[in-house]
Amino acid sequence: MKKSPETKLCKHCKSEIERDAKICPHCRKKQGGNLKIVLIVLALLCVIGAAMGGSQTSKSDSPQKSASSADNSQSPETDTPDTTLAGEASTEAPADNVPSEYKSALNKANSYSDTLHMSKAAIYDQLVSEYGEKFSPEAAQYAMDNLSVDWNANALKKAENYSETLHMSKASIYDQLISEYGEKFTPEEAQYAINNIVADWNANALEKAKSYQNTLDMSPSAIYDQLVSEYGEKFTPEEAQYAVDNLG
Repeated sequence: MKKSPETKLCKHCKSEIERDAKICPHCRKKQGGNLKIVLIVLALLCVIGAAMGGSQTSKSDSPQKSASSADNSQSPETDTPDTTLAGEASTEAPADNVPSEYKSALNKANSYSDTLHMSKAAIYDQLVSEYGEKFSPEAAQYAMDNLSVDWNANALKKAENYSETLHMSKASIYDQLISEYGEKFTPEEAQYAINNIVADWNANALEKAKSYQNTLDMSPSAIYDQLVSEYGEKFTPEEAQYAVDNLG
């Protein structure tokens, strides 16, 4: 069927209908114009063209960015601040940043060492003791880590004090130096003291014997036993005999 200039063919049933008809009077189906299709195709082409253009622009920019990055990587070192040295400096705590408690603990520790000649372990225990200085464990440990002490010399001073004031035997002094209930020196420090002390052990035994005789009225035989006893004074048999022989 041919169409006249005033008519057109239905897109669905091919019947001749008016050119301006939107709906076919025969099949009742909506008529679509070619203009709409053309517009849609043109719109799609624009979108595709824009996408392709953006992609090409991105690719063309990449070498410039890469070149820029390369230029930055080759820039002189003086252009950027040296943060490594700054970081290292910040990790070093100045002396002024030491807490006052830590400084006080160190001062106390030095005092105990200088005046009482205490051992390292005894000083630490005194610093943290509830019946002593009551410093925190951290402050006490700081003090011990920063003490500059000759512990052998302290042990020797303690040994001399025990010999001169209490007239103790060599064995008793050693035991007192290493005792957990005594001075808490190490065995090496205590042995150094015993090896280097200058004492008259016979004279010490005699002084002990006189003390037992005058205060407890003990017999020479009982005094001898006390002087040599492992639970007593721990003098040697020779030292104890010298003491008994020289009692008044």
